[in-house]
Amino acid sequence: MAYLKIWVHLVWTTKNREPMHTQEMRQEIFDHIGENAEKKGIYIDFINGYVEHVHCLISLGSGQNIDKILMLLKGESSYWINKNKISQTKFEWQDEYFAISVGESEVNRVREYTKNQENHHKKKSFNKEYQEFIHEYKFDAFVSG
Repeated sequence: MAYLKIWVHLVWTTKNREPMHTQEMRQEIFDHIGENAEKKGIYIDFINGYVEHVHCLISLGSGQNIDKILMLLKGESSYWINKNKISQTKFEWQDEYFAISVGESEVNRVREYTKNQENHHKKKSFNKEYQEFIHEYKFDAFVSG
């Protein structure tokens, strides 16, 4: 038996960063993503977000990879959102995403950060946070180089 504990902090956005307008709408979407993940054997420790993005702390299982997990979570949830008319307009997720490894000692910090998205984004826009992620995790070196 394989024993794995590989924590990953995932962040993705709505297409063109269109808002998921209400907190109730977002919570319904996050609840659905969590239920769908459980059915597919994807372990989500915590999920939350703000008007145009999602933060998700997961632990990879044996045989799982990030691209496949995101395809399952994003693809199924956008289908579900449109089928159930959760959004007033056609809903889509952006193709791009962040995936950052998280050490065991950082799990609680990431969990708390994810829980507090509403308050966090009253002080800092997602665009500012996005640029900080690009710089902090040196993704700009991959994009420009």
